Amino acid sequence: MILSDPEWQAVLLSLRVSLFAVLFSLPFGILFAWLLVRGRFPGKALLDSLIHLPLVLPPVVVGYLLLILMGRRGIIGGWLYDAFGVSFAFSWRGAVLAAAVMSFPLMVRAIRLALEAVDIKLEQAACTLGAGRWRVFCTITLPLMSPGIIVGTVLAFARSLGEFGATITFVSNIPGETRTIPSAMYTLIQTPGGESAAARLCVISVLLALISLLISEWLARRSRKRMGG
Repeated sequence: MILSDPEWQAVLLSLRVSLFAVLFSLPFGILFAWLLVRGRFPGKALLDSLIHLPLVLPPVVVGYLLLILMGRRGIIGGWLYDAFGVSFAFSWRGAVLAAAVMSFPLMVRAIRLALEAVDIKLEQAACTLGAGRWRVFCTITLPLMSPGIIVGTVLAFARSLGEFGATITFVSNIPGETRTIPSAMYTLIQTPGGESAAARLCVISVLLALISLLISEWLARRSRKRMGG
């Protein structure tokens, strides 16, 4: 299967956007999963709802909200552009942000389920032996929740590969800059004679998603075996 240069651009850009989206989201995913499981504070239910809101909102609505907040004249984006010259709208950085927002609930949910399965008595025993909270988290909690982190990371990566609605609303469909696999397929389907190229990208998209899920399952099993599960 031979891809044209524009098709390769879309594939490579999708991989780049998905990778950066996952790397950007992961520390926040662990933090918010921990807050939702172990935190005790007012508004916890509201925070949970806000994190999972992208799952139930139309992606176009999420993209529009990102445009209002992070656009060049947006509430936050305007300040970033004026102060640092950084712009998210209509750039690959905005595509990363849109993919991260849309995939974040899946990452948090997987990590949260893994953290809920961690026996808190193990952490309490380590604390009674003199270990500090940060050491307990790094040496006990984090390794035990690693299967969930792996699953959440790969699911977020696969979801980012397929992100379309929020991305095209926030950063448009610019060749070589924001045209990922889904937006490239959208363009090709509307172009006379573009059906074969769209079919090739469809196959690539399915293969990438399938490989991601297989890798996720393999890594999760390997992690469980190391912990004797």
